[in-house]
Amino acid sequence: MALPLRLYKYEPLTTRALQNLKSQIIHFGSPLNFNDPYDCALTLNIKTPTNDDVEAIRHAYLRADSLPDLSRNQFETFRAEQLREILFRAAHDTMKTSTENFLKSQGVACFSESNKDLLMWSHYGGRYKGFCLEFSTSADLFAKIRQVRYVPSLPPIDVATVCLNPDFDSVLELFCTKSMAWAYEKEWRAIHHVAGTEFGYPAEALTGIYFGPDIDRQSLEIICLILAGQNENVRLWRGTRSTTEFQVLFEEFRYTSNLEARRKGLV
Repeated sequence: MALPLRLYKYEPLTTRALQNLKSQIIHFGSPLNFNDPYDCALTLNIKTPTNDDVEAIRHAYLRADSLPDLSRNQFETFRAEQLREILFRAAHDTMKTSTENFLKSQGVACFSESNKDLLMWSHYGGRYKGFCLEFSTSADLFAKIRQVRYVPSLPPIDVATVCLNPDFDSVLELFCTKSMAWAYEKEWRAIHHVAGTEFGYPAEALTGIYFGPDIDRQSLEIICLILAGQNENVRLWRGTRSTTEFQVLFEEFRYTSNLEARRKGLV
């Protein structure tokens, strides 16, 4: 699927979220804090290599000039059955190490295609008391973002892919794979090589902000004042609960500060 023109990030009403908004940064948190125990492929499902897989890996490694003599001898003399077990263990150990290193070091920022999902507002939008940021995906922040895949079972890991793919790009896809139970999130995931990184974005990257239907007036005004001081073009949307359907409705509004309202004689 092509990258959408807009992506959304739900935020609870916390001091950290307000600080990030004021500083115009996205925080790349550690995946160790994710609420899905299967997220980032914590459980490995290594496929047993076929004879064709074993032979393809054998020939590929024998063509390598830097192969150690002991390994070269094994690839030249071992039967497929012997190499199969060695390659299976090697792939498992490699993936286990890669997964552990990813969880310890990488930072992840999560976005959604939708700004109206009820579960998202409940889980990530502070139980409807928070807000949702709308970003233009033309910003540098989204240059390498990946769409999350939702699958019914743990994806099998191909031994040949692990052994023959030096950049592990396909293995990285495992870190963007989740259970079908989470498909409602419609998630896109940005990954940074350092957990805890705060990535700054230009003001124009933030194109809109959606307020949960249960946000209090004071908090809404605080956010509007923050934006008024650094992004006069951001669009503001007030959320309300539909009285006929299970959905949140949004209506655009313009914020007028108390001082401005007094100057105009509105209060």
